[in-house]
Amino acid sequence: MKRRIKPQTAEKIAKGAIWTIALMVIGILIAIIVYILYKGLPVINWSFLTEAPRRMGKEGGISSSIIITLSVTALAVLIAMPFGIGTAFYLAEYTRDNIITRIIRFSAESLAGIPSIVYGLFGYIFFLEILGLGWSVLSGGLTLAIMILPTIIRTSEEAILAVSKTYREVSFSLGGTKWQTIRKAVFPSAVRGITNGIILSVGRSVAETAAVILTVGSDLKMRTMAIHFYQLVMEGISMENAYGTAAILIILIFFINVVANMLIDRFIAKGR
Repeated sequence: MKRRIKPQTAEKIAKGAIWTIALMVIGILIAIIVYILYKGLPVINWSFLTEAPRRMGKEGGISSSIIITLSVTALAVLIAMPFGIGTAFYLAEYTRDNIITRIIRFSAESLAGIPSIVYGLFGYIFFLEILGLGWSVLSGGLTLAIMILPTIIRTSEEAILAVSKTYREVSFSLGGTKWQTIRKAVFPSAVRGITNGIILSVGRSVAETAAVILTVGSDLKMRTMAIHFYQLVMEGISMENAYGTAAILIILIFFINVVANMLIDRFIAKGR
């Protein structure tokens, strides 16, 4: 007879394998970040942050790239956030599971998996060619808003559905309306999950290249940091400035995460 592995032993083996894989992934990520910061931090100084790039980025700084990155990302998030969160609340709180909601969810999941270059091509055809907006921050922001919208919808809906039904029942039993229940009970409990989805969308917008190149362009004064980094590396212009740009990108995303979590904690503390 074959000797069977005890359930406790199998569980320990599975846990050990999972922890090993997780630590390997975290270790690789930390190694990449440390290497980029090691190479990039010495390049960063006041002139690098405040001067415009010159000679295709070989000289000067990245001030214009920082401004364009923040402008495009802020525009995309400000457009996509209300539509995404509103759609999530509509699906989770105001409708029942039917063919329409299933189509909306399926569409959101499908759109979330479309390559960014497809969004860029759509943005180029629709915003630049049809609407005539040209290569601009507006075209890029609208394209990125469409691209991150499915992510915000799905993550926000999951966060709302994770809120215990007890909160809703207690609110209704005290005479609260649907809107009061959502505003006072559901939203404060789901805000952390909703914000995490928004942060993911911000990170994707900041690091996006394909969709932005086709809508904002790759002109030296109109490059985002991601495009600037891509051009510096692919054309072999300046690896030093490329590492500096990458380090700024990492620091920017880290800063956004820290500030967002601080604001969430303060919002939750005020609600208690």
